[in-house]
Amino acid sequence: MTTTEQQVPAAAMSPAARHASDHLWMHFTRMAGYAETGVPVIVRGEGAYIYDEQGRRYLDGLAGLFTVQVGHGRRELGEAAARQSSELAFFPLWSYAHPRAIELAGRLADLAPGDLNRVFFTSGGGEAVESAWKVAKQYFKLTGRPAKHKVISRSIAYHGTTHGALSITGIPELKVPFEPLVPGTHKVPNTNFYRAPEHGGDPLAFGQWAADQIETVIEQEGPDTVAAVFLEPVQNAGGCFPPPPGYFERVRQICDRHDVLLVSDEVICAFGRLGTTFACDKFGYQPDIITCAKGMTSGYAPLGAMIASERIMEPFLHGQTSFAHGYTFGGHPVSCAVAMANLDIMDREGLNDHVLSHEGAFRSTLEKLTDLPIVGDVRGDGFFYGIELVKDKVTKETFDADESERLLRGFMSKALFSRGLYCRADDRGDPVVQLAPPLIVGQPEFDEIEQILRAVFTEAWSRI
Repeated sequence: MTTTEQQVPAAAMSPAARHASDHLWMHFTRMAGYAETGVPVIVRGEGAYIYDEQGRRYLDGLAGLFTVQVGHGRRELGEAAARQSSELAFFPLWSYAHPRAIELAGRLADLAPGDLNRVFFTSGGGEAVESAWKVAKQYFKLTGRPAKHKVISRSIAYHGTTHGALSITGIPELKVPFEPLVPGTHKVPNTNFYRAPEHGGDPLAFGQWAADQIETVIEQEGPDTVAAVFLEPVQNAGGCFPPPPGYFERVRQICDRHDVLLVSDEVICAFGRLGTTFACDKFGYQPDIITCAKGMTSGYAPLGAMIASERIMEPFLHGQTSFAHGYTFGGHPVSCAVAMANLDIMDREGLNDHVLSHEGAFRSTLEKLTDLPIVGDVRGDGFFYGIELVKDKVTKETFDADESERLLRGFMSKALFSRGLYCRADDRGDPVVQLAPPLIVGQPEFDEIEQILRAVFTEAWSRI
């Protein structure tokens, strides 16, 4: 995974940048890159923009990390946090409840499809995925099928960094340093239609084939051993793979046929990223569990959730049974208060409808870049897009590891940031640039994104 490793010359390094280099262990970051240079320090945000300590402005083309749905600088979210802190700053959900968790759980249950009425709060998305696998295992034990413990997920898919969620993740290079991981995970092909020429350009046939690979693995492993399938509505890693037509309908049928739980991992896709509160609604499928986080609070406070069906909850409602799992800060009262205020903003400003009415313009603006020789594919949905970069548009030849290193880390991440765009240049799978701006943006921001990308892509091609 690449990050924006924009270096600050040592001579110009601020005390904050120096202290960050000396003491702050950053996430998914090559720390050696900052041994002699300063870390970029972002000090404030306003709307769709962020500002560094020198006052330079950047368009937040990634909503922080697919998170800041309502934009930066929303005073009412801070005020909601302050009010809750003065009333009840903290109390755990271990055998007790508090009003904000009760209110938010009810609101999420009303918004979730079908009978997904049971909300288990976590601190974030990886914990929600971890919780979903654990509850699936225990559910089948409680219902007399203890051998059903395995999970199926897709190639290159990212589901989190805890040992269970990392085991479900399909990115080998992220897993090697931490092996051995949790056994019982199996991978199937993802829905990258751009690299599926064997299906003759027929997305329906490709979608049926991709779904059928799940059934093949279930049958190979034995249906009595498989507990769940974890799928993102639009797969993040690899560059925003949307589902082909009919894909989720077929997956649902397969899961029903073999009594396998379908987990919709919506840590990124929920809360308006695709124009609906839950992305499974946009694609018309009913999961057994939804995992979510990020946009629930727009990142103003950490919070995640596993939302489960009544069927899954039922065996936990009897006798001395409990789900022996939890997190100190899961359902934190301040985070729940912020989430309620965030959802109020989204409702009041109609941000789901805003995404649905502007997603076509976002796509068409990004598709202007396909006139460049380096741009192979533009794909995604809603306000969530990936642009795949290639060496040859006709053959779809990609860059080798050294070329990708030079192109993404050595040039593109820094060049995009220096020109005023914060986004992700990613090499998990084929090289892509990912975009997921705050949901408040419109055509002026789309144009700004396209112009910066055009300039950087053009220069990148000249360097190849």
